[in-house]
Amino acid sequence: MKITTRFWTSLVLSLPMLVEMIIHPFTGWMLPGGNWTMLAFTTVIMLISAGPFVSSAWSAFLKHHSNMDTLVALGTMITYLYSIYAMFTGRPVFFETAAFVITFVLLGQVLEAKMRSNASSAISKLVNLGAKEALVKRGTEFVKVPISQVVKGDLIQVLPGQKVPVDGKIVSGISNIDESMVTGESMPVAKKAGDQVIGSTINQNGSFVIEAEKVGNDTMLAQIIEIVKKAQNSHAPIQKLTDKVANVFVPTVLIIAIITFLVWFVFLNKSVPTALNYAVSVMVIACPCALGLATPTALMVGTGLGAKKGILIKNGEILEAANNLTAIVFDKTGTITKGKPQVTDVIGNKLVVLQLAASLEKLSEHPLAPAILTAAQTENVEMKDVTDFKAIEGRGIKGIIDGKTVFVGKPEIDQYTVETKMSDAITKLQKEAKTVVIVAIDDKVIGLIAIQDAPKETAAKAISDLKAEGLKTVMLTGDNKQVADSVAKQVGIDQVIAEVLPIDKADEIKKLQHNYKVAFVGDGINDAPALTQADVGIAMGSGTDVAIDAGGIVLIKNDLEDVVRALKLSKKTFKRIKLNLFWAFIYNILGIPIATGLFAGIGFTLSPEIAGLAMAFSSLSVVISSVLLGRAKI
Repeated sequence: MKITTRFWTSLVLSLPMLVEMIIHPFTGWMLPGGNWTMLAFTTVIMLISAGPFVSSAWSAFLKHHSNMDTLVALGTMITYLYSIYAMFTGRPVFFETAAFVITFVLLGQVLEAKMRSNASSAISKLVNLGAKEALVKRGTEFVKVPISQVVKGDLIQVLPGQKVPVDGKIVSGISNIDESMVTGESMPVAKKAGDQVIGSTINQNGSFVIEAEKVGNDTMLAQIIEIVKKAQNSHAPIQKLTDKVANVFVPTVLIIAIITFLVWFVFLNKSVPTALNYAVSVMVIACPCALGLATPTALMVGTGLGAKKGILIKNGEILEAANNLTAIVFDKTGTITKGKPQVTDVIGNKLVVLQLAASLEKLSEHPLAPAILTAAQTENVEMKDVTDFKAIEGRGIKGIIDGKTVFVGKPEIDQYTVETKMSDAITKLQKEAKTVVIVAIDDKVIGLIAIQDAPKETAAKAISDLKAEGLKTVMLTGDNKQVADSVAKQVGIDQVIAEVLPIDKADEIKKLQHNYKVAFVGDGINDAPALTQADVGIAMGSGTDVAIDAGGIVLIKNDLEDVVRALKLSKKTFKRIKLNLFWAFIYNILGIPIATGLFAGIGFTLSPEIAGLAMAFSSLSVVISSVLLGRAKI
């Protein structure tokens, strides 16, 4: 039966007893049928509303341990059964006490369920993001079909305003796509033929056709949903400690309740109802329901917040480990750097140098040609016609432009006239581990182009932020030491470990783990062993599937600043778990001495129904604390 049904049943049947309890001392009014009516109402409550508590407590007893429902079940059952005995022997009854305790406990659980529902809204929002239909090419036309019928290799047309149905590659057309649901970035991204698109992102102003590459459970959205689900249902190691505490706490409370009853009944010569009242109050106020909510609710909200920001945390264990890091290790290529060569410096007349170089490179198949062409396109340089084009193996390319011989290639300055200023620039750029290309007209060098796999725009800021958090930063790369040192200097890395073979990366992480708690950030297949070996593996979302599977945290946006955000999120979530545990215990610590009647001499006591209300608010305060985490800024 739904918890809301149980709550409303208990509330409706408890209210008449509450009315009688309030007005009876002043008017003498009682419910029609008196104690028999109260017995009937309470019996229904015990069967329908309290049944699951009793069932849970009995199951725990059969396994020789106790749980949080044990205290509620015992307290209410003892009160209920004693009231039946009291009714038949002419003594005061406490049916309303059992009914109120169940009502208040269920109130806390209903509010908790509502809060948890809000906290896990990240999942439902993600599920709703998916496209329901797609325009798929069938024969010569594009026809609308359910998304479930799309298969890998299908050609799909995406019109302006529509969601991209599946992950794929644009084969024709151009557009701007809103990828904020995946990356968290509000600015649309320009896309053209050959570019990858992500399912459920929104096409804005153009029409294009994509080839489906990942469908169903293979799409990025489906994988994000699965990761978030697993994370929200996982446990952090601190939860194991919480469970151990609960296993000791419940029997201890039962012993205190028994001692409380004996002291009041045997040593203080009070009546059974009075002694029982105190004992039941102890069991109810001590019920550690909030203890069980402290960790999972914070984990649920924390991982949901991360998902909204493009940071996928796979489980609670990773979240807790990320809170204790002392060093963070980065792969270089594709992680700190952009992963592809680009022009970093142009010496000489920039437009002329790029124009001549690009005019030749458009005919070349050299790996560095795209970098020069991209730089020329950025400067809106117009290409010139080239004749007598020739590739010189191992040296460069040359051709005739405007009647003059133009050479683009290695800086063999002994064959060309080079000004001292230009020669010094070559030396300086090479010391910075940049590849230098000379541009010469006839026999004179007129310009230089420096090319490097440059650091990402956010790399230096991210490294600086991590160092500000007290973390040691390390670069671990297979590249040569000169190049690695140059990149490390640009971004502010503390230590460089270079010229490491892929199979040896995990061993290097092991060595660092002797002195540090280590996170490794990488994106390639060769990074998978290191990602797995590290205390926390952080995979860049643009990386390979193998790397993403190996990483405990996945950064969808491929932004190094998200490394900082992920660690901040882990710290905030873990602090919230500790705060929740404080609120879970504070009610028990303060309430138990009062419930035992320790302060009865000064008129300060705690009835079972008030104890039930306090316990309900204990659970509610923990859930509210977790929900507020969702508003944290990272």
